[in-house]
Amino acid sequence: MEPINIAVFGSSGAIGKALCIEFSKNKKINKIFAFSRNGDQLNHQSIISKQVDYLNEDSLAETAQSLKCKLDIIVVAIGALEQPEKSIRDLSSDKFIDMFTANTIPTALIAKYFLPYLHRDRITKFASISARVGSIEDNQLGGWYSYRASKSALNMILKGLSIEQKRSNPDSIIFGLHPGTVDSKLSKPFQKKDKEYFTPEFSAEKLVNVIDTKTLTDNGKIFDWDNKIIPY
Repeated sequence: MEPINIAVFGSSGAIGKALCIEFSKNKKINKIFAFSRNGDQLNHQSIISKQVDYLNEDSLAETAQSLKCKLDIIVVAIGALEQPEKSIRDLSSDKFIDMFTANTIPTALIAKYFLPYLHRDRITKFASISARVGSIEDNQLGGWYSYRASKSALNMILKGLSIEQKRSNPDSIIFGLHPGTVDSKLSKPFQKKDKEYFTPEFSAEKLVNVIDTKTLTDNGKIFDWDNKIIPY
């Protein structure tokens, strides 16, 4: 089997960094490109750290061209959650713009410039970190309007990509991932004392397993950390 090359976006975040480290344990993997906005270096011989601006198309295009190789797997682990709305009274246009800028637009732009660098003659995978609260069908509590909407929109982008990418590679698999509630900077302000939270390492181990098990029948779907389908 040919060596596998992987790109992880958001490698300076808790989950992204843990994913890079978890992937590095696999001897079948040749290169892991660790992308972050600040270019944080991860100390492992198979990890190549690169700086990129997820919202700057020139930066994305130049970085993609610098790879000098084809990719097998792309994982986007980018996102933010700030002061979620408890009711409609808390809505603001600025909050919606912030959440879509953090949680939705980066995946679309990364796909635009990096999907062409996936192999076209074998199975490839593109996954982005979504969230269970982005499920319209599963929404039983309301609130968190802008965050929920940004993740629902992300799910729709992934669905659209899963259809389009099939035209260039029938063996491509594009899907969303919910990492569980992880003890991280993102979740810290909303953590409850009586609830247990995943470590980034535990979540990364589970997510890598989910990624590894995906087949062509999983294209366009959203999966929980325990490999269960999350409804749209």
